[in-house]
Amino acid sequence: MTWNTAAIARLVAIGLVGGILQLTTVSQISVFGVSADLSPLLVAAIGLLCGSIAGASFGFGLGLFMDTVLGQTLGLTSLVLLAAGYGAGRLRELRDPAHGLVPVAVGAGATALTTVGFSVLQFLLGVEAPVSLLLGREILITIVLNTLLALPVYAACRRVLLPYLPDDPRRRRRRAYTTGGLSPLSRA
Repeated sequence: MTWNTAAIARLVAIGLVGGILQLTTVSQISVFGVSADLSPLLVAAIGLLCGSIAGASFGFGLGLFMDTVLGQTLGLTSLVLLAAGYGAGRLRELRDPAHGLVPVAVGAGATALTTVGFSVLQFLLGVEAPVSLLLGREILITIVLNTLLALPVYAACRRVLLPYLPDDPRRRRRRAYTTGGLSPLSRA
């Protein structure tokens, strides 16, 4: 996939708008005591649409932006989102999934990877936080919420990046036969 400045500008815009939307709006809405997290969904969508290098780069950039704005341990979110973006991109490159619900499964997987990975890395760095069954409940509810949001986030990213994506074989039109609707194979 060739990248030009307009495509990169759209990726940066998706990251900025998604990051600001996450920080200002989505994090304020609580469902069962937990808010959704758009970051892994955005990174997984970019990975699925653009490949592993773009997904990893986008994950690193979005993670660095989120760490900087929130004042967290710098690079921790970047590392976790980088892995999620790379994994989603490699899935696209190796398997080329064509089912319409693949973004839902990849969004759930990316959310699971980021929430569990972030929790483990915070624990390994010695951050004092209570670890109990409530953490497991919050991780599970976050995964469920993000699974419900995965398809709309993927559709929005695809809509923004559509002019720069490679031709999708599902969008190609079939050639209309001029033989009265019969297939050329049936004319023996």
